[in-house]
Order: sequence, then structure tokens, then C-alpha cells
Amino acid sequence: MSRIALIAGEGRLAPAIAAALDQPLVYALDHLKPALAARPFRLERLVPFLDELTDQGVTRAVFAGAIRRPKIEPELFDARTMAIVPRILMGMQSGDDAALRAVLDVFEEAGISICSVDQILPDLVPGEAVLCGAPGPCDQKDAARAAEIVAGLGALDIGQGAVVAQGLCLAVEALPGTQAMLEFARLHAGLKPDPQGAGGVLYKAPKPGQDRRIDLPTIGPDTVTQAAEAGLAGIAWQAGSVILLERAETLRRAEAAGLFLWARG
Repeated sequence: MSRIALIAGEGRLAPAIAAALDQPLVYALDHLKPALAARPFRLERLVPFLDELTDQGVTRAVFAGAIRRPKIEPELFDARTMAIVPRILMGMQSGDDAALRAVLDVFEEAGISICSVDQILPDLVPGEAVLCGAPGPCDQKDAARAAEIVAGLGALDIGQGAVVAQGLCLAVEALPGTQAMLEFARLHAGLKPDPQGAGGVLYKAPKPGQDRRIDLPTIGPDTVTQAAEAGLAGIAWQAGSVILLERAETLRRAEAAGLFLWARG
């Protein structure tokens, strides 16, 4: 019988995907703390792990949730995994997307195809629409500027988000993630030229050319709370390319805070 493995990262996405699957086998890198029970595995023993999946009848896998880079312990490598280390290390040196792509290639070479999150739960990735609120002309200009910045960052495999207010970039996403970016924007909100002007926009999108089976940007209730604390007017993202978690609660918080949510085409 064909089975599916859920490779769980941290955050709320993995439990949402697990609930949509029929008895998935759930695994997680052993340095992570996923929000559901998961069997641990180590990157240093990736090939034996893939053998285990094959023995369990796994033919498909889905990656869901945030994955922090593990600390590599060379003495733990088995001989077969050691043979693919140069590929993985080369990817890790190039950036997160390249590292994940290298791991996906190894899975598929073992006969395990990778499913994207929107194949499992299409409703998690909204198409073009304003979900709540109404972005005004200044907000639309800020979103367009932020989209240009994110595209430029993404080409360098740096991040998937930016905050722009009144045409100026207040913060960009890097390795520390969205929460750190929004905290930086909150601390520097006083740099907006006009205190009474447009509050600013958080924009998120995948990196250009990114493998969309894994590591799509995510927005959820906490993102809204942090954006409101940063004094922003709303959140925009590339339609059909960003995961929206806990939609009802996310919209409720946005409406309560007076923020717009816009899946931008």
C-alpha cells in the first residue's frame, strides 16, 4: 500500500497538513520541535532514513513547517550518506532554497515524489483577492515597491518578505525570519517621513525560480498581530503563492486591527 510521509517543521502548518492526510507517517529533524508527535531523523543519516521510508511503503512525501538548519556532526555520517554530502553542503552554502532543492533531489532519486502543500490543501493558498479591508492608492504603491524588493532579494536566495512605508524600505527578511523583520520595522517606525501618512505594507512572495513544493512563505494570526504592532496598514502577498494559516482567526485579527489582507495578482 502506498503511504505518504509528512516531514514536519515547526509552527502550525504541519498539524494542519497532518489533519488533512489519512494516517501519514510523521517525521522531523531531531533538532526541531514540531507541534505534533514526530519520529526524529538526522540529516547525517539521510540515506538510511530514506531506506526506512521505502520499507514502510512510502512513495510520496510532503514538507510542512519551518525548518532551521541543523548543526552537522561529521562523525555521525554513514558511508552512503557521506557520498552525497558534497551535493548537500554545496546547496547549504548557496542558500536555503538551494539546500532544500538538493535534499528534494535525493528523495526523488530514492523513488519518493514530493507533494506541495497546495496539492494537499488547496484552500491554504488563496488566489487573487482582497480578503479584508481596502488597500488605498498609497498602500498599493508601497506593495508594488515591496514586491520589487522581494524579487531582488529572492534572486540572491536571501528572503521572502519586505516592509515598505511611504515608498521607503523599513525592513527586509533574512535568516532570522518574518518575526524579526516585523520587530525591526516596529522599532524603526519613526523613520516614516510623515507620521500621519501611509502606515506601510508587509509583502511576501516566493523567491524567483523557487521550487514551490517546499518552503512557500506563510502568513497567519501572529503575522497580523506583529504587523499591527509595527503600525502597518496591511499585508499583501503574491496571489496563489503564499500559505494562509488559520484563515478565520487571521481575518478576525486583521479586521479587529483595521488591517487589510490582499492576495495581490
